Amino acid sequence: MRSSRWTLLFFTFTACAIAQVNRPKIEVRHYAIDADVNPRTQSLAATVKVDFVPQADATTAVFELNNALQVSKVVDASGQTLNTQRNQKDSTIEVSFATALPKDKPAQLSFTYQGQLAGNQDSPVYGITFADLKPDFGLLLYPSRWFPVSGYTTDRYTADLRITAPSEFKVLASGDEKVEKLADNKNAFTFQYTKNASFPGSIALVKGQGQRVSSEGITTSIFFRNHANVAQNYGEETGKIVNFFTSDFGLAPQANVTLVETVDGAPNGYAAPGIIFLSPSAIGSKVNQRVLADQLARQWWGILVSPSTRNQLWITNGTARYAQILYLEHLGGPAAGENDLCADYVEALTVSDPPVLQASRLEDYSPEFWAVTAAKGSAVMHMLRGIMGDANFFKAMKLFLDQYSFKPANTEDFRKIMEQVSGQDLKFFFLQWLESSGAPEFKLQYTVFRTQKGFRVVGKVTQDLDTFRMPVDLRIETEGNPEDKKIEVVGTSSEFSVDTFGKPRSVALDPSHRILRLDPTMRIAVASKRGEQFVEIGDFANALKEYQKARDVSKNSSLAHYRIGELFFKQNNYQSAANEFRAAIDGDLQPKWVEVWSHVNLGKLFDVTGQRDRAANEYKQAIRTHDNTAGAQDEAAKYSVKPY
Repeated sequence: MRSSRWTLLFFTFTACAIAQVNRPKIEVRHYAIDADVNPRTQSLAATVKVDFVPQADATTAVFELNNALQVSKVVDASGQTLNTQRNQKDSTIEVSFATALPKDKPAQLSFTYQGQLAGNQDSPVYGITFADLKPDFGLLLYPSRWFPVSGYTTDRYTADLRITAPSEFKVLASGDEKVEKLADNKNAFTFQYTKNASFPGSIALVKGQGQRVSSEGITTSIFFRNHANVAQNYGEETGKIVNFFTSDFGLAPQANVTLVETVDGAPNGYAAPGIIFLSPSAIGSKVNQRVLADQLARQWWGILVSPSTRNQLWITNGTARYAQILYLEHLGGPAAGENDLCADYVEALTVSDPPVLQASRLEDYSPEFWAVTAAKGSAVMHMLRGIMGDANFFKAMKLFLDQYSFKPANTEDFRKIMEQVSGQDLKFFFLQWLESSGAPEFKLQYTVFRTQKGFRVVGKVTQDLDTFRMPVDLRIETEGNPEDKKIEVVGTSSEFSVDTFGKPRSVALDPSHRILRLDPTMRIAVASKRGEQFVEIGDFANALKEYQKARDVSKNSSLAHYRIGELFFKQNNYQSAANEFRAAIDGDLQPKWVEVWSHVNLGKLFDVTGQRDRAANEYKQAIRTHDNTAGAQDEAAKYSVKPY
């Protein structure tokens, strides 16, 4: 079931996402949530008052609510019970008003409901745990729709929470906290988040007081159950990251941060106002700087400013993803983020449609969703930075956050700020990368002429996108120092002429690969990435097709042969797997880590087939590469001693 559903997502968009367009539009302003949560019994009972404003005359309103929760009644502000209808397919409840509500007139509904949230119920987001109540821990995140949601990820709201829990638990949530002791060994935790509208309402129930770590003026409270040994390191890194982002983005909406370890099956990270939820696998044995930086960046991009519609999610998801790269550059220089940036470009190219500004057509948290909103969003930010220059880019980012603090914003708002600061007309850029789909594949032809003052390179750039327009870097390697020029590529064919002092030896277009574009190497990487996505959901047939596409681009591609070998190994097709791993070692060795891991996998293969001497030899060859990518040396050393 899981495989067929996710395979379908690679080719279609979900009907429920499209159907949301036709729902009566309301704007939620405030929640008053009174919930009794008992992790021991995995139960939740709540009464939630929702203040909202209809955006048009309305006879009904639709809210999303977790399917595991049963609504016993819904009443309006006068106390009149209203008719409701549940739709299990899209986790919604439709409320019919006693009389039509006029546009722009504030209204209120009160929902009473109860249920059990054990982590194994149908989640509104397929296959991902956002709500889980266990005997020693409780997790209720906003995407689980544990309270009635309208305008998911777009409608900003304030909230008052009153969470009653057994006395051995501490409740963590956004807002000003007060605790009241109750009878029957219970405590009531109240949280007021009313100063600014955002996305409060994600909570955790934990035991113990956690650890407090001060770093660079930031105090981080850390509640790690299984990874307490790395809490100090995470606290120290949090202070460093927050201070770095403060220099790039301005003051964070909250002065201090809370980190919470979630459960297996939860997303790697989720950001709520002042709280970062991290999965056990993401935390790991050492600080995961990438995930931590991404989630902390969301305190600015998502909490402080948010998308006005789900078509605008690239603004927050893309910038948060790009913030990882900015932090890596800060730690290790410009080259430190190159691998991550390349990975974003590859991921972005795995989806050719829809355009970024039609992201609402994609299912939340699907691979396509992240490829379009996060990976391509990150690529857009990097290209925009190249056009504007660092000084203008970061100045504009700060100005945008300042002008839209605690407000929703859209692409037009963002573009105007970028143009205001840079003094450039950037409509062409946003049209190309956000409103259009596809990526160019450049072909370069040129001739070198001698002139009285040096040399002249006259050439032509061709590509297939008729509406394409971008300034592109041109690097000319000469007998002296290389010379960098910039040319304008417009339409399917663009001619250029540049003068140089030194005699040109070679000419490269977009040498730093700043443009999101295709070439043979990228085609191999993209097909391999698509194959990996199919492998993750157990669809080996489609995975093999993608890997074969990569191999068709270059028969010498080590990466393509390696991925096919991995796939055959998973299917116990040992001879075919061995052939592919050998071909990977004899190929172009791009990327370099393919060599060490091909030897490691050959060693495992020989161990499985009872050829211990041959296995030991492969592990020895792996160790000789001195390449420890993804722990390859540790793996080889481990199985050198004990068979796989």
